[in-house]
Amino acid sequence: MEEKNIQSQIDALDKKLDLILGYVHQQRLNSAVVEDLVSDLSIIGKDAYDSTVIELDKRQVELDPSQLTDLAVTFLRNVGNIKLVMDTLEMAVDLSKEVGPIANEVIIDFTKQLNIFEEKGYFKFFKEFIPILDNIVAGFTPKDLRELADSIVSILTLVKEMTQPEVLGTMENAIKAFNSMETESVPSYSIWRLIREMNSPEMKKALGYGITFMKNVSKDVTIKK
Repeated sequence: MEEKNIQSQIDALDKKLDLILGYVHQQRLNSAVVEDLVSDLSIIGKDAYDSTVIELDKRQVELDPSQLTDLAVTFLRNVGNIKLVMDTLEMAVDLSKEVGPIANEVIIDFTKQLNIFEEKGYFKFFKEFIPILDNIVAGFTPKDLRELADSIVSILTLVKEMTQPEVLGTMENAIKAFNSMETESVPSYSIWRLIREMNSPEMKKALGYGITFMKNVSKDVTIKK
């Protein structure tokens, strides 16, 4: 009975020993892999260092170890500021991602509106308006423009009065009357015929308009004086 117990213990110890040996072997393999990786990185680092030294030597760049140390210290001292800058940059990128579609929509709407203006002929109109501006610039001096600026209120007031319905109606009637006249076949009037025509209702009304207009004009001139 004791021999069986001893044998079972020996078997258990063998299994544990196998596990330990397997673990040691695995650790040895891992160590070998790490050593190979370190060796490869050392070779790569050495090659990179040699290449950097050669390039710096070609470009006549001298590095001061103390300056590199100061740079490293400055970098470590400003890690917080660098992180703040990176966070700000990240926020800016996120904002650009959100604003980008809105900006694209605005550009598309603006392009569509420009297309509408072009179809309606706005650009052609403004293009034809440029020669008018050229003629204004060529025909008026800066002094004329200053005088126009001083008189612009009076001019606009006059235009406002001219656009009253009564004034526009009178001007329209006058234009229609002028267009209905045959200027080439206007009859000649003698003094006696003129006197007879002045007795007609139309001429009396026309004279009334003329005399009333002249009296009102004379009244305004007297008031201004």
